[in-house]
Amino acid sequence: MATLKHINSKNADYGAAEQYLLFEHDEFTMKPVLDETGRLIPREDYRLSTLNCGGEDFAVACMRANLRYGKNQRREDVKSHHYIISFDPRDGPDNGLTVDRAQALGEKFCAEHFPGHQALVCTHPDGHNHSGNIHVHIVINSLRIEEVPFLPYMDRPADTKAGCKHRCTDAALRYFKSEVMEMCHREGLYQIDLLNGSKNRVTDREYWAQKKGQAALDKQNAPMIADGITPRQTKFETNKEKLRQTIRAALSAATSFEDFSSLLLREGVAVKESRGRLSYLTPDRTKPITARKLGDDFDRAAVLAVLEQNAARATEKAAAIPEYPRHGETGIQPTKAPQTTTKQDGVQRLVDIEQKMAEGKGRGYERWATMHNLKQMAATLNVYQEYGFTSPEQLEAAVDTAYQEMRQTSGKLKTLETKLQGKKELQQQVLAYAKTKPARDGLKAQKSEKARAAYRQANESDFIIAEAAARYFKAHGITKLPARKALQVEIEQLISEKDGLYNTYHEQKQRFKELQTVKRNIDQILRREEPHRRKEQSHER
Repeated sequence: MATLKHINSKNADYGAAEQYLLFEHDEFTMKPVLDETGRLIPREDYRLSTLNCGGEDFAVACMRANLRYGKNQRREDVKSHHYIISFDPRDGPDNGLTVDRAQALGEKFCAEHFPGHQALVCTHPDGHNHSGNIHVHIVINSLRIEEVPFLPYMDRPADTKAGCKHRCTDAALRYFKSEVMEMCHREGLYQIDLLNGSKNRVTDREYWAQKKGQAALDKQNAPMIADGITPRQTKFETNKEKLRQTIRAALSAATSFEDFSSLLLREGVAVKESRGRLSYLTPDRTKPITARKLGDDFDRAAVLAVLEQNAARATEKAAAIPEYPRHGETGIQPTKAPQTTTKQDGVQRLVDIEQKMAEGKGRGYERWATMHNLKQMAATLNVYQEYGFTSPEQLEAAVDTAYQEMRQTSGKLKTLETKLQGKKELQQQVLAYAKTKPARDGLKAQKSEKARAAYRQANESDFIIAEAAARYFKAHGITKLPARKALQVEIEQLISEKDGLYNTYHEQKQRFKELQTVKRNIDQILRREEPHRRKEQSHER
């Protein structure tokens, strides 16, 4: 899943940002790594481009613009904004994401959402933890050098003017996250809902504390491992992570909030509720940690939901156990329910060896194909049994059901996309009409017809935009314009809903393909066995 991170910088050395993108840096100290001769070590693989720099170096172009407008001259001024879009590591092997494709997506994202800003766009093929996640760095000068259209995240007239600065407000960051989600949906990449929080919320401070703690622990364990001794602890956990595990353990055993509180107290953790929000106080702290800082799984609504489920499960279990159980009777064993979750290792289609050999394949290919078919036959049988199928007819019915579910979700997704597209088009017209308000107000202030004609001619472009928007509103029967913030909230809600359908569709599609492959493999096996079966029947006669 793609994530978005924002960092603002007050560093007046714009070259430092470019240096970080081009050369190796220590992940803890963020200082450049030098070779034995004291020179910077270039990164092995990256893509780099500049936008709106007029052929100049990024740092030079930014300093020229700052001097021209007299901005970013004070030490406390935010000089640049750094946005990082990190893609899911699975996007490479599963969805064909490459460094070049990610760079193109980053350049398009930058041009659409940060117009008028001098920018650096750089893509790296890997992250700090070497997980293989391709990520794009977008560094923009906080100063805008061109007047730009009114974008959805802007809320002041100055946000569009040249010589004014970019502001990353909470609303703006939510908008950028929604656009990252839309980009991933459009490109067929993995994505989670970035607008509604996360189950485990890990801040930058906690992330780096875990990294540094793990490095220190590895260093401490190295002599023991060299001597053949197994260390007692090999994984470092932050205090917040230990608290999360303690809370989860208590939640798994409790059936009421009182049980939950008492189980936590046994571990030295006090849970408090204030204004409908939970907080947790550990023995080593004087100030409690709010549920919001731990993640959505630990807030009041989530905790009460889990406790309610535990209580219902305990009631069902108690009702299922008879008061006087009969010895020696096993009862009717329930049939295994078909598995609905997708497998991690997907089964592949069998190879038609006879056809491939007829096409001119060699003995080496025949040996490989034979081994491949043996493995896939075993995988096919394993999946067939895990789903609980008892006949080919049941498998065929499951394939048809999976296909219908996938088509139904696809239809809902298309309907939602059409609605979302209509809302975005309305938003564009509302923003364009709002941008022309000063010109329209200026026309009303003119006293004579001659003055109005001259004023209209001087601001002709604004009136063309306003009239086009007015025609759009009239054609769609809109008599009262929606509030911009309310419209953006509605769009974000639709994007979140789309994200859920998007992921459901991909799961259903994966399940359909898996069942379809299993059916094709079984059909192919049965076709191979049919001549032998007929031959055996003829011998029996």
